[in-house]
Amino acid sequence: MTKRSLTLSLCLPLLLGACQSGEPAKKSGPQDAADKEHKDTPAPAPAGNPLAALGPLTAMMAQNLEQPGPYDAPIRSKDFNKDAPHFLTYDLKGSFDDLAPVSLFGGAGDLVELRGVTERLRKAAADPNVRGLVLRFDNPQLDMAGAEDLRAALITFKGAGGERKLACHTDGATNIAYYVMTACDRIGLQPLGEIGLTGPQATPIHLKGLLDRLGVVADFVHVGAFKGAAEPLTRREPSKEMLATLDAIIQQIYDSMILGLEQGRGIAAADAVKIIDTGMFFEEAAVTARLVDKVAAWEDFRAESTGGALWSRMKLKESNSPGGFDIEKLQTFLGLVPVKRPTEPHVALVYAVGNIIDGKGGGLIGARQEIAGRTLSAALQSLAADDKVAAVVLRVNSGGGSAQASEEIWRSVAALKLKKPVYVSMGHLAASGGYYISTGATKIFAQPDTLTGSIGVVGGKLALGGMLKNVGVDTYSLTKGKRAGMWSPMTVWTAEERAMVLTMMEDVYKVFVNRVAEGRGKTYEQIHELAQGRVWTGQAAMAHGLVDAMGDLETVIAEARIAAKVAADVALEVYPPEPTLKDMLEGLAESSPADLLGRAEVILALAQVRAELGPGAVKSVIETLSQALQLRQTPVLAATMLPLSIQ
Repeated sequence: MTKRSLTLSLCLPLLLGACQSGEPAKKSGPQDAADKEHKDTPAPAPAGNPLAALGPLTAMMAQNLEQPGPYDAPIRSKDFNKDAPHFLTYDLKGSFDDLAPVSLFGGAGDLVELRGVTERLRKAAADPNVRGLVLRFDNPQLDMAGAEDLRAALITFKGAGGERKLACHTDGATNIAYYVMTACDRIGLQPLGEIGLTGPQATPIHLKGLLDRLGVVADFVHVGAFKGAAEPLTRREPSKEMLATLDAIIQQIYDSMILGLEQGRGIAAADAVKIIDTGMFFEEAAVTARLVDKVAAWEDFRAESTGGALWSRMKLKESNSPGGFDIEKLQTFLGLVPVKRPTEPHVALVYAVGNIIDGKGGGLIGARQEIAGRTLSAALQSLAADDKVAAVVLRVNSGGGSAQASEEIWRSVAALKLKKPVYVSMGHLAASGGYYISTGATKIFAQPDTLTGSIGVVGGKLALGGMLKNVGVDTYSLTKGKRAGMWSPMTVWTAEERAMVLTMMEDVYKVFVNRVAEGRGKTYEQIHELAQGRVWTGQAAMAHGLVDAMGDLETVIAEARIAAKVAADVALEVYPPEPTLKDMLEGLAESSPADLLGRAEVILALAQVRAELGPGAVKSVIETLSQALQLRQTPVLAATMLPLSIQ
């Protein structure tokens, strides 16, 4: 988020206690209502829709709430006709991710599914009446790999010969959002706005101090010099190995930013370095630096960019039924009609996102935010047996988790590959177990800024005895047998017990390395040299032979279609599918208490992390704590615990 350079405010210390500087809080009003748009997320409710919190069933009836009220800004030009030449507009806002979690009682908040946007851009480009797109950048939250996917989709939208125009406008943009904007033909900046290209900053988040306050001891061992998976839980600062890893990560983002300036704005690399070292460009200074083309209000910029042509706000997904109420979708949700699947040979897109866990997890609902070994393996086996599925694209966005579940999924991928091509598309993070499940594929694609590798294992447990004692709970242990208390959640390991766990982990590490060596056509020694838990960027991973090529998700899907001889206009089958009521109820039955994540101290810490570092940082912290809690059932993890904020 760009920091506003000037804040005009009246400080009332007697009433408010203190006057805080920074970006003013946004107040709701008519303009906010006009900005509410339909989002193509698994939850049928659009982000920002008032009925989103009531769940998918009610949200199906909320289409007409998208229409503007009497005091809202218009969503289309006067006399708009979709069958006449026109432009589209779209507000690019919210947090972007591969899949949005859903539940029976809640929507996805402001989370936007990345492919919902890229697929809508593809459909818009296929419409001969669409002459261009005017994007309004409203502080979108993207990781760098997601930004690369979106930027590639925008370039594809324009066409090889620039058949469609792409104009972009912002109140202010910083590193990653501006990188996406370099795909635009024209960039407009709101008066009193600024462009902040300060260069990337990585902020690793260490949680040992929080665990100390809770009375929790993280007792971990790891295999590999670079396997710092437990560092955020066991250290208060990064090790030298982790600092080297983080330096490589931000160097790749820095290189991508410079390349974006070169390709999109025609700025030489040396000048791009000077721009980044300068950092902030206010109003006309951004024009002089060639970072934007014009300082203008949004409405004026839109009018100039469309040249007076008709325009309409783009929705990510249109209803198939008159009046906006989709009766067929409702029937599917209630289980009255089966979920539609393509009936001709097609490509299946399978999402594998979140922590890798043992068992069935939360079923199809859980599959939107976790990778359950049994659930995903069953889906892959079904696709292998279906003759109508000609190829599979496995979209991996995971820092890993259970080593045993990773092996289970690897076996299913290997069996699937014997019958049809399996292409992996790596998102922001496909490391440790996330890389494990990828390595048996036919071909692996990543983005330059993907984080992958981390071939190693970690084991440990959280000793909670101190936390219970802090709240007045005393526990005692009566045992029979020398190792009876080895997996007690109350105490740390003895030195002898830790050595036993390390021996088990070394065996798992050897299996992991052998799986990679087999999949990549290399020897054990070659992979071991690249492994030891080291995290690589996608670009570096390709240089070392850990991935095959660079490419966004749409590129991977296109390659899979070519390999399977499937036409580009044949529908994809997507897993997990949109949820039914049965899926919702099964997921609800499998849900579990928040445990440590529900502690008041943790909730307060997460709120402070969100306030200072943003929602992405909170998500990574929650994932790390969730991985650590897995150790109560899974003693060895192929996991990358990397709570990290990159800005």
